[in-house]
Amino acid sequence: MTQPASPDAPPIQAQGLSKTYKVGFWFNRTVRALQGLDLEVGAGQIYGLLGPNGAGKSTTIKILMNLVRPTHGSAHLFGQPVTSAATRRLVGFLPENPSPYEYLTGREFVTLAGHLSGLTRHELDQRVTEVLGAVELGSAEKLQIRRYSKGMVQRVALAQALVGKPKMLILDEPTSGLDPVGRRQMRDLILAERDRGTTVLFCSHIIPDVEALCDRLAVLVGGRRVREGSVQELLSAQVPTMEMVVEGLKVDQVKGLGVALESALALDGRVLVQVADADSQRLLGSVLTAGGRVNRMQPARFSLEQLFMDALKESGRATSVGGEINT
Repeated sequence: MTQPASPDAPPIQAQGLSKTYKVGFWFNRTVRALQGLDLEVGAGQIYGLLGPNGAGKSTTIKILMNLVRPTHGSAHLFGQPVTSAATRRLVGFLPENPSPYEYLTGREFVTLAGHLSGLTRHELDQRVTEVLGAVELGSAEKLQIRRYSKGMVQRVALAQALVGKPKMLILDEPTSGLDPVGRRQMRDLILAERDRGTTVLFCSHIIPDVEALCDRLAVLVGGRRVREGSVQELLSAQVPTMEMVVEGLKVDQVKGLGVALESALALDGRVLVQVADADSQRLLGSVLTAGGRVNRMQPARFSLEQLFMDALKESGRATSVGGEINT
């Protein structure tokens, strides 16, 4: 018999999660989507999973929702195995590519989700009206979903995740494909849920959204967790870097001064240089000795994007970055 969820247990706890898929026409090849992932999410947090496409984020979520079975390891929600249907009723889920019943209206679809989540008839109508208003679909609730834009589909899918008053939200790429206004609205809704005490697992490869929302995050690369902590902890743990703007020397001359540089970029007759703080005074002296001058010198702001790129380099993975990270 399944035990009830424990109020003191972490909303999410996973140990040694691994998942291997068989692929190919004859299923004679394997892909390791997860490799020994440990994860714990505390109550009331927005916890982010950040990683490039193929890092294992969606596989992790599918295991937590009991849509995929792990090859090795275990996962629990509120202290109970993810196979417990009663425990999963405490979770609202927004998949990466929601596909609601397109011939239902928005209100009909969210009402159906409310029935399935166990809401009583007495509270159902009021709750549906409440969540449709929260996602700003009150004026479109009588339209069939097939007439919705992508952003409206995302919002009605979020409404169905919210309607059962979940203790935890699991959101897989909730802002992907939305315009800037839609992304801002989605972020505001997620923060409002956190403020009400809801735990949120937020999976994304869009760095600004992770940085704006998450209390803690794990960086996944190749199915492994390569970083974990609060955004502040992760950024403050990096080696301090100084940024200089050098004039009077060309970029090759700056690189030839015998000081190890993190980067050197030619900019309209100047050279923008980043160097470890410990080497900054030596570089300053070398620039002056070589006949150059420094018109600006300040601590460089270490970004979450740079931390992510460093994690990728350490893992031997190549990527391209432009606000979104893809492999």
